[in-house]
Amino acid sequence: MALRTAGSVLVVFLWSVAGVLGQNTVKSVCALKGSSVDMRCPVPSVTQVTEIVWYNTRLNDKPFDLRWDPKFDGRVDYRGTTEKDCILRITDLRQSDIATYHFRYKTNQYSGWKYSYGFTLSLTDLKVERIYDNTLTCSTTCTLTDNPTYIWYKNRQHLDESTSPQYRDPVSSNYDDSFSCAVKGHEDLPSPAVCVQGHNHWWVTYTKRRICVLKGSSVNISCSYTHPTCYIEQGSFWFTQKHPVDVRSYPESAGRVEYNRNHHTMTITDLTEKDSAEYKFRLITTNKGRFSGLPGVMLTVTDILLEMDPTSVSEGERVTLRCRTQCTVGLNPTYIWYKNRQSLTNPVTSYNSLILDPVTSYNSLILDPVSSEDAGNYSCAVEGLERILSPEETLTVRCEYMEC
Repeated sequence: MALRTAGSVLVVFLWSVAGVLGQNTVKSVCALKGSSVDMRCPVPSVTQVTEIVWYNTRLNDKPFDLRWDPKFDGRVDYRGTTEKDCILRITDLRQSDIATYHFRYKTNQYSGWKYSYGFTLSLTDLKVERIYDNTLTCSTTCTLTDNPTYIWYKNRQHLDESTSPQYRDPVSSNYDDSFSCAVKGHEDLPSPAVCVQGHNHWWVTYTKRRICVLKGSSVNISCSYTHPTCYIEQGSFWFTQKHPVDVRSYPESAGRVEYNRNHHTMTITDLTEKDSAEYKFRLITTNKGRFSGLPGVMLTVTDILLEMDPTSVSEGERVTLRCRTQCTVGLNPTYIWYKNRQSLTNPVTSYNSLILDPVTSYNSLILDPVSSEDAGNYSCAVEGLERILSPEETLTVRCEYMEC
């Protein structure tokens, strides 16, 4: 197995053995939470692979394609060409992604599916720990793949780089000095800063690092923080621009941004796509203390759309509808389906062709077989945000001799 880091994406190669796609071989991969991973599998050169599916679970005892799993909506991509290679990319890695990933494939020489194992994914955060004296270690819960280069920071200033996760501070540090570490290529995912001498350090921890919400809804962005005890807090605010300026002063934010009493939480209402940005917390103290929690919280504001394939069918055919957003709204959202603005969630029995499998887990709806009663205007929404409906898509059903 060969490994390399390309930008901020971990690339994993699973080489074939005796012309087989890694048959019965499971590789272990350890990556940083919030980063991305590519898993590449060369295909046998003696044949042409016509279709590949990646999966980590089964639905109705059949491999469930990751591209249809709402937990990976907007985060999974099949790259490369099946004739030469197959690449699975997972972005914004999170705790729920920890699993063993398999793939199956078809060739031009065999009509059925062939199965092969892929890799077991583990995830970790970075944490600075003091070993002894002034020696620090950039600690992880699993061994990062590909012998990464570690970057050390002192008071947020670049200090050193090394392939060793350990660093020894040659100078006795002050109580106000903080240390953090990161992996090269993933500098946007550093460890929290800690102090060698004690707990007198600057530290901002965000409740969520990435948030996806629907246009027109509201969002709460929150954090917790500490600062040296010799500094007295004088104020704080949130900002998005290069130079820290209170987001409440932005003309486009007028009347839509509020802070709680301690400014730990910021609420933005009536969200628009222009609100998509990285939000950072700024702390102001005495002794000219100015500290920003970097990196901040990535907020993505998305539309909700309905895809229908096909939009015009004959009776007895099959139609698939999918509710799409640019990113995953919340954790495992429940989708509500509507026909002519009437909910389809409850009166399932009145639509014999309707398949919701299951309603509470997946963002696709199947009409099979289609009847003339299925013709109409369809839309969808996320449970709890039913007032934000997707644009309607019209399904036309043709009868055998006339238009239905």
